[in-house]
Amino acid sequence: MHVERLWPDTRLRNYHYLVVCQETGDALAVDPWDANLVLATARRHGWTIRQILNTHHHHDHVDGNEAVRAATGARVLAHAGAASLIGGVDQGLADGDVIRVGRSVELECLDTPGHTMSHVCLLAHGDRPALFSGDTLFNAGAGNCHNGGDPVALYETFASRLGKLPDATEVHAGHDYMLNNLGFTLDREPGNAVAQQMRADLASRLATDMPVTTLGEEKRFNTFFRLQNPEIIAGLREKFPELPENPTPREVFVHLRLLRNKW
Repeated sequence: MHVERLWPDTRLRNYHYLVVCQETGDALAVDPWDANLVLATARRHGWTIRQILNTHHHHDHVDGNEAVRAATGARVLAHAGAASLIGGVDQGLADGDVIRVGRSVELECLDTPGHTMSHVCLLAHGDRPALFSGDTLFNAGAGNCHNGGDPVALYETFASRLGKLPDATEVHAGHDYMLNNLGFTLDREPGNAVAQQMRADLASRLATDMPVTTLGEEKRFNTFFRLQNPEIIAGLREKFPELPENPTPREVFVHLRLLRNKW
C-alpha cells in the first residue's frame, strides 16, 4: 500500500489522500475536496481512481466528489448514516465493512462518532498499520463537535476504539492543526517535554512537511489521550471548580474539549 498525502493549501488546512495498490495502480481517494489536485496527482503517477471515500458529510470533505466521479467513474463510499447528507453515495458503510483497493489493499471501516454522529475512519492492518482518521483524531488533537457532533460520543470513540489500536498505527488526519494542537497541549500540560521538543522542531515546517505520527507517539503529547495526567487534571479544576477531585476520564475529555473550543 502506498499513501499519497495531498495538501491543497486552503484556509481550512485540509489533507486529501490517495491510497494506492502498488500492484495494480488502483486508488481510493479519501475526502477529495480539491478535485483538480486529486485528479492531477493520480494522472501524474499513472494511478486509476476507482473509489472515493468520504469520512463524513462536511463540505470540505465531499465537495470534490462529483468532479472526481465525472472524470474517473469512481464509486462513492460513505457512512450509511451520512449518505443522504452527502448525496450520490453508491455504497453506505457500516462498522466492520472492508474496502478493497486493487489486489493487495484492504481497509476496515470503523464507526467513529463524535465529530459527527455518522463518521467513518479507515484502518489498514498489517506490519505497518495505518488509520485514516478524518476529523475524529488529529495529530496532537481531537476533532470539534460544533456541527452535529457530541463530545461524549467522541470520548467513547477515543477510549473504546482508537486508543486500543496498536501503538505502531500511523495517523493520517483530515487537517493539519499540529502546531496549534501542540500549543494547546503545552497550555494544559506545560511540563510535557515531548510536546515542547516537538513544537520547537516543527515550528518552521510547512504543512507539506509535517510528520505522520503514530498512536504511540500521540499518547505522549496528545492531551486527549492523557486524561489521567495530574497536571492536566489540576489545571482543569482551576478552570472548572465544579469538577470533583478525581474526575473520570470522560469528564476530563469533555472539559478539555470545551476549553479547546475557545482556545
